[in-house]
Amino acid sequence: MNTSAVKLQESYNQEGFLSPLHVLDDKELREAREAFAKLEEEFGTEYTQYSLHNVHLQYHWVMNLTKHPRILQVIQAILGPDVILLDSRFICKYPIAKPDNGQEKENNQNKPEGENGLPYVAWHQDMRYWGIAGGPVLSVWLALDDSQKENGALQVIPGSHCSGMLPHRQATRPGNLLSVNQEIPEELVQTDKAVLCPLKAGQMSIHDGLLVHASDGNTSQKRRCGFVIRYVPTRAYPTEDPDRPRKFQATDLACGVDKFHHFSNKSK
Repeated sequence: MNTSAVKLQESYNQEGFLSPLHVLDDKELREAREAFAKLEEEFGTEYTQYSLHNVHLQYHWVMNLTKHPRILQVIQAILGPDVILLDSRFICKYPIAKPDNGQEKENNQNKPEGENGLPYVAWHQDMRYWGIAGGPVLSVWLALDDSQKENGALQVIPGSHCSGMLPHRQATRPGNLLSVNQEIPEELVQTDKAVLCPLKAGQMSIHDGLLVHASDGNTSQKRRCGFVIRYVPTRAYPTEDPDRPRKFQATDLACGVDKFHHFSNKSK
C-alpha cells in the first residue's frame, strides 16, 4: 500500500469518514446529470426522491458509477483489494417551492413533512439496517449537485464509529426519510461535535457503517441529489434477523477476487 493510501486509511480509521474526495470530471458529471434528468422525467420527482433503489441492475451508466476507478481506488485503500458492491440508492432533496414566472409554487406536495415542513434524515448508523457481520460496511455519497448546509448536506459525528452500535427508536419528528423511520435518541448524540460535509458536484464523501450521521432539510431553492453506494469486503456475510429479514439481491463483485461466496447472487 502506498503512502497516500496509508494516510487515507489512518484518517478513516480514526475519524470514521473522509470528505471531500474528487471523483467525476466535468464530462462525467454532465453525462450523469443528464442521465438522471431522464429518470426524473420518466418517474417524477416524488419517486426519484428516495425510490431509485439498486437501479445499477437496470442502467449501465449507474453500474459504471459504482465501479468508477477513482471510487474503487479509495474503497480498496480502506477495505482491501477484494470488495463487493452491496447496495445503491439515489437520494434527492428537492426544494419545497421554486420560482415559476415570478411566482412561488409548491413542488412535490406529497413529500413527508419534518421540521419546517422539510424531509430530513435523522441521526442514525447504517449498520443498524444492514445485517452484516464479518467486516465493515462502507458508504459512499457521490454528489450530483453541490451539497451545502442550505440544501441539507451530510453531517457526521467524527469518531462515533468507535462507540459500537447505539440504541435506535422510532423517530418522533415526522418527515424522516429513513425507510424504517428510526433515529438515535438526541441525548446519545454529541451534536456539539457534529461536522458538516459539504461537497461540490462530482465529489464524494465516504463513511463507516457505525458512524453517527444525519442531514437536515433543504431550505434552499437548489436540489441536492446524491448517489449512495455501499461496499463490503468479500469476507463479510449477511446475518439472520427475524425482526427485519433482509435479502441482498443486488450485490456484485466490485473488484478483486471473492474466495468466500457469501453473496451467491453476485456476478462472477
